[in-house]
Amino acid sequence: MVVPHIAVPRITVSQIAAEDLPEVADFLHRHLNQRVSVADWLHAVDVPWRVDRPNFGFQLRLDDATLAGVLLAFYSERHLGDTTERICNLGAWCVLPTHRAHSFRLLRAALAQPGFTFTDLSPSGAVIPLNERLGFSRLDTSVQLVPCLPLPARRTEVIHDGPRIEQVLHGDELRIYRDHRRARAAHHVVLRRDGRICYVIYRKDRRRNIPAFVSVLYVSDPAQFRSGVTAFGSHVLRRRHGLVLLLEERTVGPLFFARHLAGRPKMFKSTTLRADDIDNLYSELTCLAW
Repeated sequence: MVVPHIAVPRITVSQIAAEDLPEVADFLHRHLNQRVSVADWLHAVDVPWRVDRPNFGFQLRLDDATLAGVLLAFYSERHLGDTTERICNLGAWCVLPTHRAHSFRLLRAALAQPGFTFTDLSPSGAVIPLNERLGFSRLDTSVQLVPCLPLPARRTEVIHDGPRIEQVLHGDELRIYRDHRRARAAHHVVLRRDGRICYVIYRKDRRRNIPAFVSVLYVSDPAQFRSGVTAFGSHVLRRRHGLVLLLEERTVGPLFFARHLAGRPKMFKSTTLRADDIDNLYSELTCLAW
């Protein structure tokens, strides 16, 4: 009996270049999240801050150049103390079901890049144990829930106008604002109380498909934020229709009147940084609203 020859398509892994982005964005829109438009995928991966990035992530392609899988990467250079750290934030990861056996090759290609600290700030359930086997550590993502109530601001002024924010911020906070002001998932306010200010970056989030949650990604002064959290909650209720604040304790510190629960996992892998050095900035969380 002659066994017929069955051609098995070869699948290659390559870096995502700028010319690949329209096809990558369309692939992610169709196969990962149709709530995110092709234009928004394109805008998200082309990060607004300056960085010398080696690629936009990695892709799987068949012999006929058909796109079969994508792992996005968001790069940044962070000045921490006296050193500059190169960060690779692993973003959206999507592989067609027929080629899921090759998914690990994308992650392996990303982690093979030398000289980077890697973060994964929104890993899916199946990815978490895989990351742990590859040396990733979990961040403490204990979350505090605070309702957004329509209460008067009293002593706290909430500044949300871009030109006014630029006027009151200085130094590192001003640089962070300018780096993120075009990031579509990042919203910005400054809380001013008793002559002190706190710069806040936050995003709208979904829980159980309800887009009524607000996650605070960054605060410049945790104590000042806690003093003005009621005014902040009232502001996002009016401006963003947020109903509940999701406040990571590692970002804002402890709030004794909040309800506490375990947050969604976040992970990192580094030979130079500790968990306390990792934050939510310069990442998919600031660039991509879903």
